[in-house]
Amino acid sequence: MPAPPAPGLDRRLFLTSLLGVTAAVAGLSGCAEAGAAADEAALKAPLATKVPPGTRLKISSFEGFQEIQLKLAGLDDLPFEVADWLNIGAGPDVINAFRAGSLDLANNAGIPPIQAFYQGFDARIVAVNVTRRPNYLFATKPGSDIRTVADFKGRRLAFSQGQAQGVVLLRALKEAGLDHDDAELVPLTSNQFFTALQSGQVDIAPLGISQAPAYLEQYGAKGARTIPTDVVDLLNLLWAPAEVLADRAKAAAVAAYIPYWARGAVWQYEHPDVWNREYYVKRQNLTPAQAESITALANKPCFPPRWEEAIAWEQETADLLAEGGYVKEFDVDALFDRRFEPLAARAVPAEYRR
Repeated sequence: MPAPPAPGLDRRLFLTSLLGVTAAVAGLSGCAEAGAAADEAALKAPLATKVPPGTRLKISSFEGFQEIQLKLAGLDDLPFEVADWLNIGAGPDVINAFRAGSLDLANNAGIPPIQAFYQGFDARIVAVNVTRRPNYLFATKPGSDIRTVADFKGRRLAFSQGQAQGVVLLRALKEAGLDHDDAELVPLTSNQFFTALQSGQVDIAPLGISQAPAYLEQYGAKGARTIPTDVVDLLNLLWAPAEVLADRAKAAAVAAYIPYWARGAVWQYEHPDVWNREYYVKRQNLTPAQAESITALANKPCFPPRWEEAIAWEQETADLLAEGGYVKEFDVDALFDRRFEPLAARAVPAEYRR
């Protein structure tokens, strides 16, 4: 990880260095775009109705989440071979794995596809689950006097440009009437947030609702607290490199996987006791009470038959990042492969389509 920027160094230049968006990557961008153009016909071709025998996909399953979910739901009879379930979750790590060819399909929020595009890497969104309730809480360092988002002014805030936590922070600042420059955005990745709070490196960090109970149990008595907001990270999505989606066999496997992904989310929502016990308690080492507190905040899955709302939200997000100088303006329609648009909604009952 690069050293922190020296005084007076533009923080956006440092973020660019941190995320690997260097001149060298910019040079690769032209190659990526040329490759995408060459495969455009394949990317528009109708999806195959059956997965060819021998087709394999490498799919992300951070901390075993996806693999365990499908197994518990009885949905592990996929019509293709999973070559590997990779323990990868953070957006920057997913992009690196896509680039290396070691990952074919990933589950992320809306920010990583924007960041990949900015870096010149062509990847497309193939499924959307809309979340209506916040997935993140803002946690304070121990002994903090911060109690509202308005108190973020002049403070050190953990910020990951390429992850969902980053845009949640930017949206929260905007809703509170604060500008990007009204606080010090400390460039970190989400797996560094917990330690940064503990050590006092930052005053605030956005933690996932599954992280917050453990943090408060350890530091609540020392004055740490969480600051809930109504800011949501609307998109929980599946995405894949354009190269994968231009491969007719792999695209068919991705299309076949989407209904399993959607049904797995519905099963988890409808069976909170089983999920709490088998995943949060047995795998995450949380207490039953902590698991229940997480489940109480869980979003009801929603797989819209049409993606207009998702595309509009993604455009707002890209524009917000562009306003801060983190990316260049672009039309996010390029991020969505609408051949896959109806597949998740068709797989679930009507109550999970709205």
